[in-house]
Amino acid sequence: MTASHDDQERPEPREAPEPQEAPEPRVGPTAEGDPSSHPYHHPAAGWGAARSVAKVLVHERALVDGPRAIMRMNHENRGFDCPGCAWPDDTKGLHLDICENGIKHVTWEMTHKRVGREFFAAHSVTELSGWSDFALEDAGRLTEPMVYDSESDHYVPIGWADAFELVGGALRALDSPHQASFYTSGRLGNEATFLYQLMARELGTNNLPDCSNMCHEASGRALRASLGTGKGTVDLKDWEATDALFIMGVNAASNAPRMLTALAEAYRRGAQIVHINPLVEAAATRTIVPHDFTGMALNKSTRTSTLNLQPRIGGDMALMRGIAKAVLEQAETDPKALDQEFIDRHTTGFDEYRTRCEETSWEEIERQSGVGRDDILKTARVYRDADRSIFSWCLGISQHEHGVDTVREIVNVLLLRGNLGREGAGPSPVRGHSNVQGNRTCGIDHRPTEEFLARLAEVCEIDPPAAHGLDTVGTIQAMHRGDVKVFVGMGGNFALAAPDTPYTCAALRKCELTVQVSTKLNRSHLVHGSRALILPCLGRTEKDQQRRGVQSTSVEDSMSMVHLSVGMRRPASRNLLSEPAIIAGMAGAALPDGSTPWEWYVEDYDRIRDTMAQVLDGFEDFNRRVRLPLGFRIKQPARELVFLTPSGRAEFSAAPLPDVVPAPGTLALSTLRSHDQWNTTIYSDNDRYRGIKNLRTLVFMNKDDMRERGVSEFDPVDITSTAKDGTHRHLDGYLAIPYDIPRGCAAGYMPEMNVLCAIGDYSTQSDQPLMKHVKVTITRAG
Repeated sequence: MTASHDDQERPEPREAPEPQEAPEPRVGPTAEGDPSSHPYHHPAAGWGAARSVAKVLVHERALVDGPRAIMRMNHENRGFDCPGCAWPDDTKGLHLDICENGIKHVTWEMTHKRVGREFFAAHSVTELSGWSDFALEDAGRLTEPMVYDSESDHYVPIGWADAFELVGGALRALDSPHQASFYTSGRLGNEATFLYQLMARELGTNNLPDCSNMCHEASGRALRASLGTGKGTVDLKDWEATDALFIMGVNAASNAPRMLTALAEAYRRGAQIVHINPLVEAAATRTIVPHDFTGMALNKSTRTSTLNLQPRIGGDMALMRGIAKAVLEQAETDPKALDQEFIDRHTTGFDEYRTRCEETSWEEIERQSGVGRDDILKTARVYRDADRSIFSWCLGISQHEHGVDTVREIVNVLLLRGNLGREGAGPSPVRGHSNVQGNRTCGIDHRPTEEFLARLAEVCEIDPPAAHGLDTVGTIQAMHRGDVKVFVGMGGNFALAAPDTPYTCAALRKCELTVQVSTKLNRSHLVHGSRALILPCLGRTEKDQQRRGVQSTSVEDSMSMVHLSVGMRRPASRNLLSEPAIIAGMAGAALPDGSTPWEWYVEDYDRIRDTMAQVLDGFEDFNRRVRLPLGFRIKQPARELVFLTPSGRAEFSAAPLPDVVPAPGTLALSTLRSHDQWNTTIYSDNDRYRGIKNLRTLVFMNKDDMRERGVSEFDPVDITSTAKDGTHRHLDGYLAIPYDIPRGCAAGYMPEMNVLCAIGDYSTQSDQPLMKHVKVTITRAG
């Protein structure tokens, strides 16, 4: 399989991409046999998950440590938080609040394999660049700081003090602090997050890109515009009380598996559960929750849906408009269809929105959504009959050009029936990574508010910059231009997670210094600047011993609960440092004359939390409240019907429907994860819930679209994407797999397919890369 760029670019608002070399080698492991595809008819989780967990424990030789860790993961009493998804912890003391993928994350971190100086002495960077990404991570845990030696093409050991001075010296030598950018993945704890943004702002820049820029930026901007808050308003108790759940654009069984418990419980008590997704995923069928011992023993499953709708890729906004139109039409004869009192007292813009709905024809709604009118009316009846409704969504909604408008349309539908400010109702975005929401709460934001900066300046006695900084796409483009010379990555695998892989790799290689803070080797260590550092950090499962004892860190889940996480295991190496300690070391070297007491903070994380309590709204009395059995919930004004919008009310939006119908001969392609994958970490070439074995270089297609192109199952096909500027990108020799997906739609795995998303193809509403809506043509390979 190959990938390439061609054609001459036309100017873009930011920077047009240039043709680059082919991307790096395969991502997943070498297949263990011939590829196969068989529909998966078993329940999600259950015995399939149990068998998968057993294999992982055996592979990682964690038959003793693994079960011990499982019994401590997500526990309210001195447990550690799962490094996987951000689904909230159980509120009733569940002892096995775990999932298959969470156990994979933990055992992957707990591996007995080590990557130290002997490993790097034996393998050059050129050699390692030819390894698969699976093989790189499978090599084991990093054990000591390493620096790239260009003469030998090897990473060689470097002491922590020298490493910090290398970073500090590079930052001090910059002509402007804006020539550095500080990236954050979603696993960074709140305390480290706060120190990280403090370092960047004391240096003088708001260049703080993060993974939210690629996933839920649209959700935050939409909710802030509609309700005055960038977060959802519901919690787990609301999920337990609602009459109807609408699950949109999320593959919960793989990406938020603990949601299956909530779905099964909702079904048992009679709630309606509507799944809205182009693919009918495993979570939208039935499940056996592993801690349901009776269900496991009897192999008895529970349904997790009462209705499934399959809109075309990008058609969700039209579907929501159809639900709203149906409710408004019903209100003409049934005054209870709308909550007119709520609308009058708490909202603005309703008349304009009603007019917009009336002017949008049913024909256009059906055409853009790809869903028939009868099915839309059926969904609207579910919504109309429910006293309390929750809408929950993920990247299938946000990674589109019109992502902000779509989330605002979801809020419009909620407002029509007053589904806000009461138990069992409201918006509930599903955040992906463990602490991605906490990162934003604690200051990782390239567009900080004036109020936040003013408080940070007052409490921390610094002069933070006011100008907005660079987000993820902006950082990549600035590196490519040579405007950003130092890149620091706190976790993650930036080279593979970002769009337009060859362009991103070329941008990283143009840096003067790249710094990666990591637990394992990955592609971003091999795609580096003229100088490069690998700084190994503690994992979430490991004890963080500082001068004043073992430390805890806090995380925020996707429903705004903040709680402590305490590691339990001996660190993989004595040369590992915690993320706060690494940040403090870099900051002290870069700001030798600064007044921030970096080392004092690291001695006792309570000191960091005391400062955070003074800076961050909702974190008052932080140290006491975070030690409560379940931690505490950050206040959500919109939940109390306090709307921090310009009007002081919840604001309806009246955006026109976008045209998402593919042009003749083209398809809309969505990138997605396999089940045996977490972000860019690939555990195998299998995707159990979609029935795939030994294959990642594939494209899921509608049978009729395949037939129209003369393509049969497992035929090799060539995929060409067309960017906004008219340039093309290619993936050749991928295998076509027939799948239950609407006509005009296709799907395939990231990060392999990230090459198809041009660096200039980002939403003008959210600046997010359009990973879920790539325009492609697919032809049978010659």
